[in-house]
Amino acid sequence: MPRLNVLYLPMSILDNEWGEELVSTVSEKHQLTILEDGPIAPQFENIDVVIDHGGSVGTREMMDAAAANGVKFWQVLGTGFDHFDLDYIKSKGIPVGNCPGLFSAIPLAETAMMYILMLAHHYRKGAENFRNEILYQPIGRELDGAVLGILGFGASGQDLARRAKPFGMQIHATDIRDIEPDILDEIQPDFLSTPDDTDRICAEADYLSVHLHLNAETRHTIDARRIGLMKPTACLINVARGALIDEAAMYQALVDGKIGGAGLDAFVREPPDTTEPAYQLPNVVVTPHIAGTTTGTARRRAKCAADNCDRVAEGLEPLYRIDQ
Repeated sequence: MPRLNVLYLPMSILDNEWGEELVSTVSEKHQLTILEDGPIAPQFENIDVVIDHGGSVGTREMMDAAAANGVKFWQVLGTGFDHFDLDYIKSKGIPVGNCPGLFSAIPLAETAMMYILMLAHHYRKGAENFRNEILYQPIGRELDGAVLGILGFGASGQDLARRAKPFGMQIHATDIRDIEPDILDEIQPDFLSTPDDTDRICAEADYLSVHLHLNAETRHTIDARRIGLMKPTACLINVARGALIDEAAMYQALVDGKIGGAGLDAFVREPPDTTEPAYQLPNVVVTPHIAGTTTGTARRRAKCAADNCDRVAEGLEPLYRIDQ
């Protein structure tokens, strides 16, 4: 197998396990260099594959340089590509692939489940009461029999259902595609439908978790109207993309007590405004976009990128293309 020249576009300084895992895995079979500060074009000379961390690093200048130097493939080291200029790179004729949701599904599901448990047992208020030496309060809610609404029943939504089922939760889900029969036999959701039933799930859910790709059709899937359909005790979970939810409407509903709480790891503006009043509420749990940031995700995505480098070297079609 030919040894390729691979250029890695890191999101930040290469001082973390993401970059270390990627560099060590790809470098086993290929020559990898890391983009440095300075002129762009010379760094793309003789490059076969570009690996773009998160898809948010690559600029049009870089894509122009890639096209001019005959880059064979552009690998996005992430799932979502809403921050990636896909139309522009397609106009340059460069094939593009991502690392789809199956590579980060486990930690996303774990984080969503963590939020559900923290909200059910009023973790933030309980921690405050502990500091204030107040015992036996607040009173939590059990999950047995609670309805978990999952919008987007792909890899992370399915893994969340697998974790919620043993707690006795009912699974109500939607997806735009038909789910494989073996997965349905395994998970056995209590209700599964198309996005046409999103209103119903919003109204019935005790916990509503969004697991959708962000695009023009899914932006503000949870808008003010749908938030108005939710139970006043229902909690909203988002480990996907901030703009799937109308943040202003959600914040107002939280402050006004129109919904029961929220667990949030993704935001429209990142980093978000930490002074937002909703974030100060005891029924809101927030983390800084770390739901998918695990050693397991780093390892799986690095292998995905390395496998695609191997495929390009062998003249095979790269996997998980998003430009077609």
